[in-house]
Amino acid sequence: MKKLTQKLDQVSLMKQFIGNWTCDYGNETRLIIENVPFGAGMVSNCQIVQKGIVLDSIRQLYGYDKKADQFIMTELIESSAIIEICYTWFTSNNAGEMVVTNTENSKYKWSFEFETPDLIHQRAKLDGKVVKEVLITRKK
Repeated sequence: MKKLTQKLDQVSLMKQFIGNWTCDYGNETRLIIENVPFGAGMVSNCQIVQKGIVLDSIRQLYGYDKKADQFIMTELIESSAIIEICYTWFTSNNAGEMVVTNTENSKYKWSFEFETPDLIHQRAKLDGKVVKEVLITRKK
């Protein structure tokens, strides 16, 4: 008998990211994230800050592709001329994946998991092996 799988509501699940977040990179360096809803997607404004000084800024725009049932994300980094394009989707109610389709980062596959509504565990994988892990915490 074929197992029935329930289709995930990608737009509703993506709303879990809405809000302000922070990620500690070590050496007094943090990623500060502000995610705001925009239609069926989201706009993300980020800064990399070290000892109170902004080192770089990042803008991301997430748009829902109904036909593919996933989000297309474009990313601009202020210090770079590269436009990164990614596809991201939830694989369960609290976890998902991101695949980069261009730039030198395209060799990595990213996964994320909401361990709690206020804590995201993100992993970068290369050839199926985790090469970097970060925890992203909701700011209250």
